[in-house]
Amino acid sequence: MTILLFCFALGCVVGLRSLTAPAAVCWGAHLGWLHFAGSGLAFINHLATLIVFTLLALVELINDKLPRTPARTAGPGLIARVVMGACCGAALAVSTGGSLIAAALVGLIGALVGTFGGYNVRHALVARAHLPDFVVGLAEDLIAIAGGLLVVSHL
Repeated sequence: MTILLFCFALGCVVGLRSLTAPAAVCWGAHLGWLHFAGSGLAFINHLATLIVFTLLALVELINDKLPRTPARTAGPGLIARVVMGACCGAALAVSTGGSLIAAALVGLIGALVGTFGGYNVRHALVARAHLPDFVVGLAEDLIAIAGGLLVVSHL
């Protein structure tokens, strides 16, 4: 049951930043918190995978602040978040020996909650509280990074 809570939380991180959670999973494997040796996901623990996902996550953090970036609730972004949420949940299940299907489903649900919850909170903070979007986006970045690392370090 605890693993499903972590899958949901990591899914929520995916909803905030779709590539931060996979990068956190790679860092978790690199730092020895998650274990994929002997599984079909052993590639997660390779240095090349760590570098690629870290760079992709950094590009996403920058891209999020650009005015032309579409809303995370738009079709392509939403689909990417749903897929990444399921994949991150499945990765946690593989690492801990949990139920693959349940973890993927809970990660997917977490991604939907994080996507729509994050979008609505950010929109409200900008529109109603009159906070600068850039500042709210930076705070969201910090929450996603810290949340992802917190999840993968506590399994």
